[in-house]
Amino acid sequence: MKFKIDWKLLSLSLGIVVLDQTTKILTKHVMILGHSRKILGNFLRYTYIENTGMAFGIHVGSQLFFAIFSVLASLVIFFYLIRARDEKPIVRFSLALILGGAIGNLIDRIFLGAVVDFIDIGFGSLRWYVFNLADTFVSIGMILLITAILLRKEETDNMSEESHTQLPAEQR
Repeated sequence: MKFKIDWKLLSLSLGIVVLDQTTKILTKHVMILGHSRKILGNFLRYTYIENTGMAFGIHVGSQLFFAIFSVLASLVIFFYLIRARDEKPIVRFSLALILGGAIGNLIDRIFLGAVVDFIDIGFGSLRWYVFNLADTFVSIGMILLITAILLRKEETDNMSEESHTQLPAEQR
């Protein structure tokens, strides 16, 4: 099987990695770990933390486990992105977003032992977990991918229904 690389999508993934890493480097240089600055009142804050866990600060296993898991997940996404050339553009686009975000956080895990997070949203004491741009791109990519899969299932179900109703009554 011959693979065709979609350089535009890989460039998108690379652009996400560069943007993500740039914002994290700036955060480490202009902020003090654990400190916060109000951006839009108390709703949006610029808060520098380092997350040694998985998404949402979940801690299961060691840093080595997270790094290995992140490498494997990124490789799977990369190879599926290459093989998905016949998929709808939204599927390939979502995979490129996920890949860029995954690699952005993987770089942190490998070189820092933790992921730099700095986007802090919420109301008063009701706050979401502090996150970063890589997390944002992974989340958007996952939402798009799940939506594409659900729409595909709906299309398949509708096509199946239509073909079934077109059969003569004795064959139904």
